[in-house]
Amino acid sequence: MLPCLLLISAVAFGQKDAQPRVVDPGDGRKAPSDAVALFNGRDMTGWITKDGKIPKCEVEAGGVMACVTGVGDIQTTQTFKNAQIHLEFAIPYMPNQKGQLRGNSGVYLQGKYEMQILDSYQNPTYAHGSLGGLYNQAPPLVNAARRPEEWQTYDFIFRGPECDTAGKVTKKAVVTVLLNGLLVHDHVAIDASEKLGAGCQAGPILLQDHSGFKDAPITKMKFRNLWLRELD
Repeated sequence: MLPCLLLISAVAFGQKDAQPRVVDPGDGRKAPSDAVALFNGRDMTGWITKDGKIPKCEVEAGGVMACVTGVGDIQTTQTFKNAQIHLEFAIPYMPNQKGQLRGNSGVYLQGKYEMQILDSYQNPTYAHGSLGGLYNQAPPLVNAARRPEEWQTYDFIFRGPECDTAGKVTKKAVVTVLLNGLLVHDHVAIDASEKLGAGCQAGPILLQDHSGFKDAPITKMKFRNLWLRELD
């Protein structure tokens, strides 16, 4: 029995002592070593419009993507199902506007679930439409908005929906969200309408051009340091 016990003990110890793989976590401007960079900071490689064209956003000094009202929604060519996603954004100062007319955009996870981008610093609006809101579904737990023109951060842990063999959703997508380092959604289940597409296929990151309504003000949204880490 002794050799057998020693073997079992060694196997158990080996499992307990297994080391996680090493990942360089990066820093504020450097992505983790196992991340996929969604924006290279030099040109719009990896991004397309919804009709497959090259986006008209400009690339500014310091690796900044600047998108002005009228360029249209843009999305990544990279698609995903489950991911940790990071992006930084700066909202313009628009003191002559209020509510939803101030610096408005959105981040669509898998191209269909919108997390709101809005100047929500001393700018009240309907709760789920404020910065950090899961649009049309859930308001943020807190208003963590910085002043306009300051860089802000979104971090998402996203798990896409699960489907059966017939393609019917059996488990909703779930997201945890940090806005400027503060928890604003904690493992929240996401509803998907048929309009948005309720299936389980992989999808892109989409950045919204908030110009689809009458008299939309000219808005210049800035983005940088966009990356994702695919999750098993």
